[in-house]
Amino acid sequence: MSGPHVIRGSVSLPEAELMWRFSRSSGPGGQHVNTSDSQVELRFDLARTEALPPVWKQRALERLASRLVGGVLTVRASEHRSQWRNRETAALRMASLLAEATAPPPRARRATKVPRGINERRLREKKQRGETKRGRSSRDWS
Repeated sequence: MSGPHVIRGSVSLPEAELMWRFSRSSGPGGQHVNTSDSQVELRFDLARTEALPPVWKQRALERLASRLVGGVLTVRASEHRSQWRNRETAALRMASLLAEATAPPPRARRATKVPRGINERRLREKKQRGETKRGRSSRDWS
């Protein structure tokens, strides 16, 4: 691989904790379709890792709960014909998934009041529009 895949800051995916599995990709192929194991499955034991700070780890476990099987996060890549490129793709996907899951929650929105002048102008324009529409209808048709 091209080096450590950084999650955020100085924290990166530890190569020793990544589990790789290779199999044949599905779909159309060329001459090597029956022999090359180009599909990559990358597994990372999120529940047991010590590479992430405890706060990040807890946040990731909560946010990725639906994707975890026994505390293990799995990513598959099979879009390239080369196993090497699929390995790169899977590792990048894993790093970006963990970066998104460990990101701090967004700041809470502070509620603000609508300024009185804006509200008064809105009501004045509504009243004017209603007058315009009322003026269009003539009730003395009969």
